[in-house]
Amino acid sequence: MSADLLPVDRDLFRGLLRRQASTVTVVTAVARGTDPACLGGIGAPLRAGFTATSFTSVSLDPPLVSFCLGVASSSWPVLARAEHVAVHLLAADQSEAARIFATSGIDRFAAYRGWTPGPFGVPLLDGVLGRLLCRVVHRVPAGDHTVVIAEPLTLAAGADAEPLVYHRGGYTSTATAVAA
Repeated sequence: MSADLLPVDRDLFRGLLRRQASTVTVVTAVARGTDPACLGGIGAPLRAGFTATSFTSVSLDPPLVSFCLGVASSSWPVLARAEHVAVHLLAADQSEAARIFATSGIDRFAAYRGWTPGPFGVPLLDGVLGRLLCRVVHRVPAGDHTVVIAEPLTLAAGADAEPLVYHRGGYTSTATAVAA
């Protein structure tokens, strides 16, 4: 068995991690704008949203969840300052939302119209399996990412449907349940 062990490099590591199926979430956030009025800025809130497969529960008492975001991500400047975030658990029929929020270089909120402003100005996606509105409590640097730990303040359960799952570089579902 030890003959199968290889030194870890970026490509082998990424390839192995693609074998793990993960549920798909979209995290949205808002932070206060920082453009000074003298430069034409009005201090409007800055929104960010991104697709994440790293979402997990951390603790039941107190309730805590986490997700990771690369510090080179276009969403990081907003997440670095955001006080509140929303985590949306996507349904199997929401692969378009996952793709849009995973696409770089676009206005994701203009490309995906199925959202409304929620408490604290945090964008809330429609039609999701579930949603948590959270207060960010910790940001932990971890290599080229940051682990964000957040405390759920409110939650909403949507339709009882199949979740969207990311596996081997694509989206799928859990349509065929396997007994635990």
